[in-house]
Amino acid sequence: MTLAAMLLFPAPAMSERIKDLGTFQGLRSNQLTGYGVVVGLPGTGDDSLDYATLGVKGMVTRFGLTLPQGVNPALKNAAAVMVTVDLPPFAKPGQRLDVTVSAIGKAKSLRGGTLIMMPLYGANGQVYAMAQGNLAVGGLGVGAADGSRTTVNIPSVGRIAGGATVERAVDTGFGNTPYLTFNLSEFDLTTALRVAEAINSRFPDSGAQASDGVSIRINAPTPVNERMMLMGLIENIEVTPAEAPARVIINARTGTVVINGAVRISPAAISHGKLTVKVDESPTVIQPEPFSRGQTAVEPSSEISIEEETAPMFELAPGASLSEMVAAINAIGVSPGDLAAILDALKQAGALKAELIIL
Repeated sequence: MTLAAMLLFPAPAMSERIKDLGTFQGLRSNQLTGYGVVVGLPGTGDDSLDYATLGVKGMVTRFGLTLPQGVNPALKNAAAVMVTVDLPPFAKPGQRLDVTVSAIGKAKSLRGGTLIMMPLYGANGQVYAMAQGNLAVGGLGVGAADGSRTTVNIPSVGRIAGGATVERAVDTGFGNTPYLTFNLSEFDLTTALRVAEAINSRFPDSGAQASDGVSIRINAPTPVNERMMLMGLIENIEVTPAEAPARVIINARTGTVVINGAVRISPAAISHGKLTVKVDESPTVIQPEPFSRGQTAVEPSSEISIEEETAPMFELAPGASLSEMVAAINAIGVSPGDLAAILDALKQAGALKAELIIL
Protein backbone atom coordinates (compact mmCIF):
# COMPACT_ATOMS: atom_id res chain seq x y z
CA MET A 1 0.00 0.00 0.00
CA THR A 2 1.42 3.39 -1.00
CA LEU A 3 1.80 6.36 1.35
CA ALA A 4 -0.90 8.34 -0.51
CA ALA A 5 -3.36 5.48 -0.15
CA MET A 6 -2.70 5.26 3.59
CA LEU A 7 -3.32 8.98 3.96
CA LEU A 8 -6.49 9.07 1.90
CA PHE A 9 -8.12 5.83 3.07
CA PRO A 10 -7.78 5.64 6.86
CA ALA A 11 -9.74 3.52 9.28
CA PRO A 12 -13.47 4.33 9.37
CA ALA A 13 -14.24 7.49 11.35
CA MET A 14 -16.90 10.16 11.57
CA SER A 15 -17.19 12.26 8.39
CA GLU A 16 -17.85 16.01 8.26
CA ARG A 17 -19.00 18.43 5.60
CA ILE A 18 -16.27 20.48 3.95
CA LYS A 19 -18.11 23.68 4.98
CA ASP A 20 -17.55 22.70 8.63
CA LEU A 21 -13.80 22.36 8.15
CA GLY A 22 -13.06 25.89 6.87
CA THR A 23 -14.12 28.67 4.51
CA PHE A 24 -13.47 29.89 0.99
CA GLN A 25 -10.96 32.69 0.73
CA GLY A 26 -12.73 36.02 0.29
CA LEU A 27 -15.87 34.94 2.14
CA ARG A 28 -14.99 36.84 5.31
CA SER A 29 -16.56 39.53 7.42
CA ASN A 30 -15.02 42.95 8.02
CA GLN A 31 -15.08 44.87 11.29
CA LEU A 32 -16.46 48.42 11.32
CA THR A 33 -16.11 50.89 14.19
CA GLY A 34 -17.21 54.43 14.89
CA TYR A 35 -17.47 57.07 17.58
CA GLY A 36 -20.83 58.55 18.49
CA VAL A 37 -23.07 60.06 21.13
CA VAL A 38 -26.05 58.49 22.90
CA VAL A 39 -28.64 61.00 24.11
CA GLY A 40 -31.86 60.83 26.12
CA LEU A 41 -30.35 59.16 29.19
CA PRO A 42 -32.11 59.72 32.55
CA GLY A 43 -29.14 61.39 34.26
CA THR A 44 -26.80 58.41 33.82
CA GLY A 45 -24.52 60.00 31.20
CA ASP A 46 -20.91 61.19 31.17
CA ASP A 47 -21.37 64.55 32.93
CA SER A 48 -18.23 66.55 32.01
CA LEU A 49 -16.29 64.06 29.88
CA ASP A 50 -14.42 66.04 27.22
CA TYR A 51 -15.02 63.43 24.52
CA ALA A 52 -18.77 63.62 25.04
CA THR A 53 -18.64 67.44 25.16
CA LEU A 54 -16.82 67.60 21.82
CA GLY A 55 -19.19 65.01 20.36
CA VAL A 56 -22.27 67.01 21.37
CA LYS A 57 -20.73 70.23 20.01
CA GLY A 58 -20.03 68.53 16.69
CA MET A 59 -23.55 67.09 16.62
CA VAL A 60 -25.29 70.44 17.14
CA THR A 61 -22.97 72.06 14.60
CA ARG A 62 -24.35 69.73 11.91
CA PHE A 63 -27.77 71.27 12.55
CA GLY A 64 -26.51 74.83 12.14
CA LEU A 65 -26.26 75.59 15.88
CA THR A 66 -23.19 77.13 17.52
CA LEU A 67 -22.53 77.07 21.25
CA PRO A 68 -21.00 80.25 22.75
CA GLN A 69 -17.30 80.18 23.58
CA GLY A 70 -16.56 78.75 27.03
CA VAL A 71 -19.98 77.16 27.37
CA ASN A 72 -20.05 73.38 27.77
CA PRO A 73 -23.35 71.50 27.54
CA ALA A 74 -24.53 69.62 30.62
CA LEU A 75 -24.08 65.99 29.65
CA LYS A 76 -25.80 63.96 32.34
CA ASN A 77 -28.26 62.94 29.62
CA ALA A 78 -25.60 62.08 26.99
CA ALA A 79 -22.73 59.59 26.75
CA ALA A 80 -19.76 59.11 24.43
CA VAL A 81 -19.82 55.61 22.92
CA MET A 82 -17.95 53.34 20.54
CA VAL A 83 -20.08 51.48 18.00
CA THR A 84 -18.96 48.19 16.47
CA VAL A 85 -20.47 45.96 13.78
CA ASP A 86 -19.42 43.04 11.58
CA LEU A 87 -19.94 43.67 7.85
CA PRO A 88 -20.73 40.23 6.35
CA PRO A 89 -19.33 39.16 2.97
CA PHE A 90 -21.20 40.43 -0.09
CA ALA A 91 -23.22 42.93 1.99
CA LYS A 92 -24.97 45.35 -0.36
CA PRO A 93 -25.99 49.00 0.13
CA GLY A 94 -29.30 49.26 1.93
CA GLN A 95 -28.89 46.11 4.03
CA ARG A 96 -29.48 46.47 7.77
CA LEU A 97 -26.98 45.24 10.37
CA ASP A 98 -27.13 44.86 14.15
CA VAL A 99 -24.71 47.07 16.06
CA THR A 100 -23.18 46.98 19.54
CA VAL A 101 -22.87 50.25 21.46
CA SER A 102 -20.41 50.53 24.37
CA ALA A 103 -19.80 53.49 26.70
CA ILE A 104 -16.20 54.76 26.79
CA GLY A 105 -16.57 57.19 29.70
CA LYS A 106 -18.16 57.15 33.14
CA ALA A 107 -21.73 56.68 31.97
CA LYS A 108 -23.52 54.48 34.50
CA SER A 109 -26.15 53.15 32.09
CA LEU A 110 -27.21 53.46 28.45
CA ARG A 111 -30.74 52.25 29.16
CA GLY A 112 -33.34 54.40 27.42
CA GLY A 113 -30.78 56.15 25.19
CA THR A 114 -30.83 56.89 21.47
CA LEU A 115 -27.76 56.77 19.25
CA ILE A 116 -27.50 59.84 17.01
CA MET A 117 -26.60 59.19 13.34
CA MET A 118 -22.89 58.42 12.97
CA PRO A 119 -20.57 56.86 10.35
CA LEU A 120 -18.93 53.46 10.68
CA TYR A 121 -15.40 53.12 9.30
CA GLY A 122 -13.41 50.17 7.98
CA ALA A 123 -9.70 49.53 8.53
CA ASN A 124 -8.91 51.61 5.42
CA GLY A 125 -10.61 54.70 6.87
CA GLN A 126 -13.55 54.57 4.45
CA VAL A 127 -17.18 54.86 5.55
CA TYR A 128 -19.13 51.66 4.87
CA ALA A 129 -22.27 52.13 6.98
CA MET A 130 -24.29 54.64 8.99
CA ALA A 131 -25.77 53.84 12.41
CA GLN A 132 -28.66 55.30 14.40
CA GLY A 133 -31.46 54.05 16.62
CA ASN A 134 -32.81 53.25 20.08
CA LEU A 135 -30.73 51.01 22.32
CA ALA A 136 -31.85 47.77 23.91
CA VAL A 137 -29.88 47.30 27.14
CA GLY A 138 -30.03 44.03 29.05
CA GLY A 139 -28.22 45.36 32.14
CA LEU A 140 -29.60 47.39 35.01
CA GLY A 141 -27.92 49.62 37.60
CA VAL A 142 -29.63 51.06 40.69
CA GLY A 143 -28.02 53.53 43.10
CA ALA A 144 -29.13 54.75 46.54
CA ALA A 145 -28.64 58.07 48.36
CA ASP A 146 -25.99 56.59 50.71
CA GLY A 147 -23.79 55.68 47.76
CA SER A 148 -24.62 51.98 47.61
CA ARG A 149 -25.26 50.55 44.17
CA THR A 150 -26.48 47.29 42.66
CA THR A 151 -25.70 46.29 39.08
CA VAL A 152 -27.26 43.44 37.10
CA ASN A 153 -25.33 42.37 33.98
CA ILE A 154 -23.64 45.26 32.10
CA PRO A 155 -25.83 48.38 31.72
CA SER A 156 -23.11 50.33 29.89
CA VAL A 157 -23.39 48.16 26.74
CA GLY A 158 -26.42 47.87 24.45
CA ARG A 159 -27.48 46.72 21.00
CA ILE A 160 -29.56 48.18 18.20
CA ALA A 161 -31.28 45.58 16.02
CA GLY A 162 -30.90 46.68 12.41
CA GLY A 163 -29.28 49.88 13.65
CA ALA A 164 -26.77 50.25 10.79
CA THR A 165 -27.43 50.68 7.06
CA VAL A 166 -24.76 49.56 4.59
CA GLU A 167 -23.67 52.44 2.35
CA ARG A 168 -20.85 50.79 0.39
CA ALA A 169 -20.06 47.22 -0.67
CA VAL A 170 -16.63 45.70 -0.12
CA ASP A 171 -14.88 44.58 -3.30
CA THR A 172 -13.54 41.11 -2.49
CA GLY A 173 -12.31 40.33 -6.03
CA PHE A 174 -14.27 37.11 -5.75
CA GLY A 175 -15.30 36.92 -9.42
CA ASN A 176 -11.94 37.95 -10.93
CA THR A 177 -9.60 35.13 -9.89
CA PRO A 178 -9.15 32.05 -12.12
CA TYR A 179 -9.33 29.71 -9.13
CA LEU A 180 -10.96 29.30 -5.73
CA THR A 181 -9.01 28.78 -2.51
CA PHE A 182 -10.52 26.85 0.39
CA ASN A 183 -8.77 27.43 3.73
CA LEU A 184 -9.02 24.93 6.57
CA SER A 185 -9.69 26.27 10.05
CA GLU A 186 -6.75 24.30 11.44
CA PHE A 187 -3.45 23.29 9.85
CA ASP A 188 -3.42 19.60 8.95
CA LEU A 189 -1.65 18.13 5.93
CA THR A 190 -3.65 14.89 5.96
CA THR A 191 -7.01 16.67 6.07
CA ALA A 192 -5.95 19.01 3.26
CA LEU A 193 -5.06 16.02 1.06
CA ARG A 194 -8.35 14.29 1.86
CA VAL A 195 -10.38 17.41 1.03
CA ALA A 196 -8.60 17.79 -2.33
CA GLU A 197 -9.15 14.10 -3.11
CA ALA A 198 -12.85 14.30 -2.22
CA ILE A 199 -13.36 17.36 -4.46
CA ASN A 200 -11.57 15.68 -7.40
CA SER A 201 -13.65 12.52 -6.92
CA ARG A 202 -16.87 14.54 -7.17
CA PHE A 203 -15.66 17.05 -9.81
CA PRO A 204 -12.84 15.50 -11.90
CA ASP A 205 -12.30 18.74 -13.87
CA SER A 206 -11.80 20.88 -10.74
CA GLY A 207 -8.07 20.15 -10.52
CA ALA A 208 -8.18 20.52 -6.73
CA GLN A 209 -4.79 20.30 -5.09
CA ALA A 210 -3.47 21.04 -1.61
CA SER A 211 -1.02 23.94 -1.84
CA ASP A 212 -0.07 23.52 1.85
CA GLY A 213 -1.51 22.18 5.08
CA VAL A 214 -4.28 24.82 5.09
CA SER A 215 -5.18 25.82 1.51
CA ILE A 216 -6.75 23.81 -1.33
CA ARG A 217 -6.73 25.45 -4.77
CA ILE A 218 -9.65 24.67 -7.11
CA ASN A 219 -10.12 25.63 -10.76
CA ALA A 220 -13.21 27.85 -11.00
CA PRO A 221 -15.52 28.56 -13.97
CA THR A 222 -15.64 32.17 -15.16
CA PRO A 223 -19.41 32.84 -14.92
CA VAL A 224 -20.18 33.95 -11.38
CA ASN A 225 -23.40 31.90 -11.16
CA GLU A 226 -21.55 28.70 -12.09
CA ARG A 227 -18.81 29.56 -9.61
CA MET A 228 -21.34 30.02 -6.82
CA MET A 229 -23.05 26.73 -7.72
CA LEU A 230 -19.71 24.91 -7.62
CA MET A 231 -18.92 26.38 -4.19
CA GLY A 232 -22.29 25.33 -2.81
CA LEU A 233 -21.84 21.76 -4.03
CA ILE A 234 -18.27 21.55 -2.70
CA GLU A 235 -19.33 22.76 0.76
CA ASN A 236 -21.68 19.79 1.18
CA ILE A 237 -19.18 17.08 0.24
CA GLU A 238 -18.46 14.87 3.24
CA VAL A 239 -14.85 14.17 4.22
CA THR A 240 -13.29 12.19 7.04
CA PRO A 241 -10.81 14.61 8.67
CA ALA A 242 -7.54 13.37 10.09
CA GLU A 243 -7.37 12.50 13.75
CA ALA A 244 -6.35 15.51 15.84
CA PRO A 245 -2.75 15.58 17.13
CA ALA A 246 -2.29 14.09 20.57
CA ARG A 247 -2.71 16.92 23.07
CA VAL A 248 -3.10 17.33 26.81
CA ILE A 249 -4.52 20.70 27.89
CA ILE A 250 -4.02 21.81 31.49
CA ASN A 251 -5.63 24.96 32.85
CA ALA A 252 -3.56 25.70 35.95
CA ARG A 253 -5.99 28.38 37.17
CA THR A 254 -9.13 26.23 37.21
CA GLY A 255 -7.57 22.80 37.61
CA THR A 256 -9.18 21.57 34.37
CA VAL A 257 -7.38 18.78 32.50
CA VAL A 258 -8.51 17.71 29.01
CA ILE A 259 -6.94 14.72 27.22
CA ASN A 260 -7.92 13.82 23.67
CA GLY A 261 -8.27 10.27 22.38
CA ALA A 262 -5.00 10.29 20.39
CA VAL A 263 -2.81 10.39 23.52
CA ARG A 264 -0.69 7.28 24.10
CA ILE A 265 1.57 6.30 26.99
CA SER A 266 4.85 4.41 26.78
CA PRO A 267 5.61 1.83 29.49
CA ALA A 268 5.79 3.69 32.79
CA ALA A 269 5.35 3.08 36.50
CA ILE A 270 3.65 5.74 38.63
CA SER A 271 3.47 6.21 42.38
CA HIS A 272 1.83 9.22 43.96
CA GLY A 273 1.40 10.11 47.62
CA LYS A 274 0.64 13.10 49.82
CA LEU A 275 2.41 14.50 52.84
CA THR A 276 0.22 16.43 55.30
CA VAL A 277 1.71 18.47 58.14
CA LYS A 278 -0.76 19.61 60.80
CA VAL A 279 0.04 22.11 63.54
CA ASP A 280 -2.42 22.55 66.45
CA GLU A 281 -2.00 25.52 68.77
CA SER A 282 -3.63 25.17 72.23
CA PRO A 283 -2.37 28.05 74.38
CA THR A 284 -3.02 27.83 78.14
CA VAL A 285 -3.90 30.88 80.24
CA ILE A 286 -2.10 30.93 83.65
CA GLN A 287 -3.61 33.00 86.45
CA PRO A 288 -1.44 34.26 89.38
CA GLU A 289 -2.15 33.27 93.00
CA PRO A 290 -4.45 35.60 94.95
CA PHE A 291 -2.68 38.63 96.45
CA SER A 292 0.60 37.57 94.80
CA ARG A 293 0.72 40.66 92.63
CA GLY A 294 1.48 38.44 89.68
CA GLN A 295 0.26 38.93 86.11
CA THR A 296 -1.84 36.76 83.89
CA ALA A 297 0.33 34.92 81.36
CA VAL A 298 -0.27 32.78 78.28
CA GLU A 299 1.72 29.59 77.97
CA PRO A 300 1.98 28.34 74.35
CA SER A 301 1.26 24.68 73.68
CA SER A 302 1.85 23.30 70.18
CA GLU A 303 1.32 19.85 68.72
CA ILE A 304 2.74 18.89 65.35
CA SER A 305 1.57 15.77 63.51
CA ILE A 306 2.77 14.45 60.16
CA GLU A 307 0.62 12.17 58.05
CA GLU A 308 1.87 10.62 54.86
CA GLU A 309 -0.68 9.04 52.58
CA THR A 310 0.88 6.30 50.51
CA ALA A 311 -0.47 4.85 47.30
CA PRO A 312 0.65 1.68 45.55
CA MET A 313 2.71 2.01 42.39
CA PHE A 314 0.89 1.02 39.22
CA GLU A 315 2.21 0.31 35.74
CA LEU A 316 0.88 1.50 32.39
CA ALA A 317 1.17 -1.02 29.59
CA PRO A 318 2.85 -0.09 26.28
CA GLY A 319 0.58 2.03 24.09
CA ALA A 320 -2.01 2.51 26.80
CA SER A 321 -5.11 4.25 25.47
CA LEU A 322 -6.96 7.21 26.96
CA SER A 323 -9.53 5.04 28.75
CA GLU A 324 -6.83 2.79 30.24
CA MET A 325 -4.80 5.77 31.44
CA VAL A 326 -7.83 7.47 33.03
CA ALA A 327 -8.87 4.23 34.76
CA ALA A 328 -5.39 3.74 36.18
CA ILE A 329 -5.08 7.31 37.44
CA ASN A 330 -8.59 7.27 38.93
CA ALA A 331 -7.62 4.15 40.86
CA ILE A 332 -5.36 6.22 43.12
CA GLY A 333 -7.96 9.00 43.48
CA VAL A 334 -5.89 12.05 42.56
CA SER A 335 -7.21 15.60 42.34
CA PRO A 336 -7.00 17.64 39.09
CA GLY A 337 -3.93 19.45 40.44
CA ASP A 338 -2.18 16.15 41.21
CA LEU A 339 -3.21 14.79 37.81
CA ALA A 340 -1.53 17.78 36.14
CA ALA A 341 1.65 17.04 38.11
CA ILE A 342 1.58 13.37 37.06
CA LEU A 343 1.06 14.23 33.38
CA ASP A 344 3.89 16.78 33.50
CA ALA A 345 6.19 14.18 35.05
CA LEU A 346 5.24 11.63 32.39
CA LYS A 347 6.06 14.18 29.69
CA GLN A 348 9.43 14.94 31.26
CA ALA A 349 10.17 11.22 31.46
CA GLY A 350 9.37 10.83 27.75
CA ALA A 351 6.49 8.43 28.41
CA LEU A 352 3.66 10.79 27.41
CA LYS A 353 3.35 10.81 23.62
CA ALA A 354 1.43 14.07 23.30
CA GLU A 355 1.84 17.83 23.20
CA LEU A 356 1.45 19.24 26.71
CA ILE A 357 -0.23 22.68 26.72
CA ILE A 358 -0.49 24.58 30.01
CA LEU A 359 -2.85 27.55 29.97
